Amino acid sequence: MDAFYASVELLRYPQLKGLPVVIGGGRRMQDDELTTRYGGQLSEIPIAEFPLLKDYVGRGVITTATYAARQFGVGSAMGMMKAARLCPQAIMLPVDFAEYRRFSRAFKDIILSIAPCMEDRGVDEVYIDFTDVPGGQREGGRVLARLMQKTIFEATGLTCSIGVAPNKLIAKMASEFNKPNGISVVHEDDLQTLIWPLACRKVNGVGPKAGAKLISHGIETIGQLAEKPRDWLLAHFGRSYGAWLHEAAWGRDTRPLVTESEPVSMSRETTFDRDLHAVHDKAELGRVFTELCVQVAADLKRKGYAGKTIGIKLRYDDFKIATRDQTIEVYTQDATTIRRFAGQCLKRVPLHKRLRLLGVRVGNLLPQSEVEEAGNELRYGESESLF
Repeated sequence: MDAFYASVELLRYPQLKGLPVVIGGGRRMQDDELTTRYGGQLSEIPIAEFPLLKDYVGRGVITTATYAARQFGVGSAMGMMKAARLCPQAIMLPVDFAEYRRFSRAFKDIILSIAPCMEDRGVDEVYIDFTDVPGGQREGGRVLARLMQKTIFEATGLTCSIGVAPNKLIAKMASEFNKPNGISVVHEDDLQTLIWPLACRKVNGVGPKAGAKLISHGIETIGQLAEKPRDWLLAHFGRSYGAWLHEAAWGRDTRPLVTESEPVSMSRETTFDRDLHAVHDKAELGRVFTELCVQVAADLKRKGYAGKTIGIKLRYDDFKIATRDQTIEVYTQDATTIRRFAGQCLKRVPLHKRLRLLGVRVGNLLPQSEVEEAGNELRYGESESLF
């Protein structure tokens, strides 16, 4: 999907189309005041009324930005204060994950109605197998891709970019060629002309460290990577990763689509606008802690899972991280139970330093239907913690 979160927001705020907009952080008092002042008619809010990035103070992180904002160098995961220096005139909107999930389900349902073999890769991305879909081979897949784009846009108002290729590795790269609302078809014979001139970082799986190491060896493009002997890559990047780099450079990927998978865990976390102390800011921390537990419990119930390993994550003001978890006797999806045992985990970490981030996690998951079939009873208990 093209700039998914931002595109969803522009459906609600059409007056902001074409303007630099950043989405990040939770709802602020200004956001609620605007909504109330205009009676919930979001499309009626004048542009001049929206809060600007230049006035932001805090440590929030940008979740996404419109293409107009990205032209100034603003991007996902960038600190909002840093982004304010690059694009002070950008308009700020809060993150609304519930709305994004709703649109995510909508576009995926459309895809499944056309091509039922789909791998879900997150809220805004999927892999689709065209092989046995009627019309899937026409014009190299371009006909079916156009049908998907048209159907998704008519139903949701959102655009997507589609890469069609012999495998997942190349399709992923191809989907980035003609954004937004583009279709790119890459055949096996196109490897040298379309893929090899690209930077190595364009390969999904080549991160910043590997990219920097490749450049240190004079390897900047995928074509240069393909020129390196397999044994040389194994010697410099290890047997497993070196072998994968060799295969990737030659466009080889035999991974099948994974159409069914079970989540390992579910978690919620938040980064504070200012560092909080366990004693001096106990009330605020307690409120956030409870809210995180409620959110995780809601996620579990909505997706039909229960878990029996409950844990917490802290990031201190010196950026060091502490995690603790506890496995309980029975599976749960109850917020009170999650808070009780997450609170016990808190007692096992030092709380003398200020906190930048707090997170709650539930792992060791099992579908709720299996929990009920096995006769497990959910555990409830009084909330007790240091917050």
